[in-house]
Amino acid sequence: MNVLGIETSCDETAAAVVRTTGEPARPWRVESNVIASQTDIHREWGGIVPELASRQHVRDICDVVERVLTDAGVAAYDAIAVTQGPGLVGSLLVGL
Repeated sequence: MNVLGIETSCDETAAAVVRTTGEPARPWRVESNVIASQTDIHREWGGIVPELASRQHVRDICDVVERVLTDAGVAAYDAIAVTQGPGLVGSLLVGL
């Protein structure tokens, strides 16, 4: 089973693919993990600006998800997991 995980709760757009291993001691393995940081954008303002964060998630989400799937070598996934909270509402909506 391949699970695509998406995280957009605040100012980092991230995705990962985890795969079941069939091993009871270690049932999951991370196949790929990609993070797009917004640190440079928010540094100028001295903190996170919610509107800027959500707009940057919109710009980054497709590339991050495409890259994580390519890096993991999977063409399909069996489930999707997303952050639903807590977080910035605009940012969370992008991930959902």
